[in-house]
Amino acid sequence: MKKALLTVTAAIEVGTGVALLVWPPAPVQLLLGSSLDTPAALTVGRLAGAALLALGAACWLARSDKQSRTATGLITAMLLYNTAAVALLAFVGVSSGLRGVGLWPAVVLHAALAGWCVASLRPSAEAGARRPRDAS
Repeated sequence: MKKALLTVTAAIEVGTGVALLVWPPAPVQLLLGSSLDTPAALTVGRLAGAALLALGAACWLARSDKQSRTATGLITAMLLYNTAAVALLAFVGVSSGLRGVGLWPAVVLHAALAGWCVASLRPSAEAGARRPRDAS
């Protein structure tokens, strides 16, 4: 389950990161229905793209580490990121006029990824069955 989660997350974050690095106005228009008019906004958009690219690369490289603390830490970090993305995007969608065609699908996607992270972090019955029992 962790490998699939990290692989899917890597694909989504790398794709979004590259889009933001190459041409930030396009994904921002889809997400928020707004343009990036200033050099500062373009810079922040590209910086967000670099961050998403880094998250995607980390997920891709950790996808085979099923039981490592590193993979668990990365999934925990992605849970925090996805939860924050849901809260921020939903707040923007409800409280402001910023709404692109991709806003609510992005909220649903991040909520689903957060749920998948939670499910991946729960100890599986399979792992519990393999754990040695205390001899006492």
